[in-house]
Order: sequence, then structure tokens, then C-alpha cells
Amino acid sequence: VVFGVIAAVTPGPNNVMLTTTGLNFGVRRGLPHLAGICIGFPVMLALIGLGFGSLFHLYPILHDIIKIIGITYLLYLAWKIATTVTGPEAVSQSKPIGFWQAAAFQWVNVKAWIMGSSALAAYTTLGDNFFLQVTIICISFVFITLPFAGVWLVFGAGLQRLLHNPGHLRLFNVVMALLLVASILPVVWEMMA
Repeated sequence: VVFGVIAAVTPGPNNVMLTTTGLNFGVRRGLPHLAGICIGFPVMLALIGLGFGSLFHLYPILHDIIKIIGITYLLYLAWKIATTVTGPEAVSQSKPIGFWQAAAFQWVNVKAWIMGSSALAAYTTLGDNFFLQVTIICISFVFITLPFAGVWLVFGAGLQRLLHNPGHLRLFNVVMALLLVASILPVVWEMMA
């Protein structure tokens, strides 16, 4: 549980995007984004635990392909965040990240892969109850992620009161986009090493 709380509450791509969603769209319109993370990550974790991860051991190129897709997608999201048009009219016309986008994003989210594979490696034992252990971990992450990642969505929505000026809002979006880009630098560094 402690590992799950740390994984859910620490900054990473999901939390950067949740904060931005909260700021630009509010909590209510950001709930599908949060739900997509809360369900998408445990589903990914379950599939890794059920053997999908062994596919990467057999074909390491697949892991590299997912990393490249993930980096590309994160750069795209960073661009979209940085270039978000601000103001009430723009927000009412645009859409926040939805449930399916957030759920699918987990497959290219480097932090999700690291946390998920770490949780499975550290908190399971190979034995007759391995699948039960994976199930417990996955269910735990659903209930842990909701409040601890949800804090970032609420924090972003709270920033709406402080960032009335469209220029300040734009600056915030650019800073969040840069943080999202910074979150992929370790992966790029590892791939180049």
C-alpha cells in the first residue's frame, strides 16, 4: 500500500496531465481522465502479471518500440498542453483527456511501466497463489490511485482561482508541458546509452 501511495502521488506524466486537466477543465470534466488512469494502470499491470511482460523478454524490440511510441506521444501531449488556447470560450470548445485516452496512455507511460514492473517484482512470489497476488496488487492500485492521483486533479482545479490572467494560465501550461518533456529525459538517456 505504501508503495502504491508513493507511485500514485509522486509527480509523473499522469499527475502533470491531471493537474493541467484540472486547471483547464475543472474536476467534474477531469473525472473521466482520472478514471482512465485508475482503471488503465491496473489492467496494464494485470496483463504484465499474466505474462505479457515475458513477450518483451522474448522480443526486446517490442519494448523499444513502445518506448519510442511513448516518447513521441508524450512530446505530442506536451505540445498540446503548451499550445492550449486559454480563456473561458476556448475551454468550453475543447475537450479534456477522456477515459479511453488515459487508459491507453498507461501502455506508453514510462513511469507506469517502472512502477508496475517494480510492484510485481517486489510484492509477488512465484508459487500457486501468484495470480491471486497480482489480483490483490491490481485491486489495491485502483483504490490507491483514485484519491492520491485525484489530489493532482483537485490541485489543478484549485489553481483556477489563482490563474485568472490568460497570460499566467498560458505560462502554467508551458511549464507543465516542459515538466512532461523532462519526465521522458531519463528514458531518452537510457535509450541512447
